[in-house]
Amino acid sequence: MAITRQRKEELLAQYADELQNSSALFLTRYQGLSVNQVNDLRKKLREADSSFAIVKNTLAKKALADVGLSGIEDLFEGPVGVSFVHGDPPPVAKVLVEFAKDTKVLEIKGGLLGETVLSEAAVKDLAELPSLDVLRSQLIGLISAPATQIAGVVASGVRQVVNVVHAYADSGEGEAAAA
Repeated sequence: MAITRQRKEELLAQYADELQNSSALFLTRYQGLSVNQVNDLRKKLREADSSFAIVKNTLAKKALADVGLSGIEDLFEGPVGVSFVHGDPPPVAKVLVEFAKDTKVLEIKGGLLGETVLSEAAVKDLAELPSLDVLRSQLIGLISAPATQIAGVVASGVRQVVNVVHAYADSGEGEAAAA
């Protein structure tokens, strides 16, 4: 069924808007998924701050060109679903990888992270990364560990000086020197 020129222009504008507001996008082959499975996938992706759209390939390629992105045009073959990532990419990649494992029908084709083209394997690797909050806490731990060790060393040095002075005062020599 052909769509009107006006509808094509609306879709093109929608795709271009999504591309400009996305930090990443992942392309999948969804053929074979039931409507309920697609709706379930959309729900899971919304929870991960992403949206899922079944796109018209020629319009998607044109939208990519319009916003100045390239390198993934060849992935727009056959039925393509695109996950537009509005937040942190690893949780979205994780949802897609787990959904593909569970359904055994969804296939990850690749993606785009910023201007970097991602292969299927790269998307799977991205899914294994910890979340941004976990990475931040790990970084803070790495930064604070040397500071904690330095504070311990300085404190132990001060304790040793205090112990020497205290021992000297207790020995009686300190009293004789003071008199």
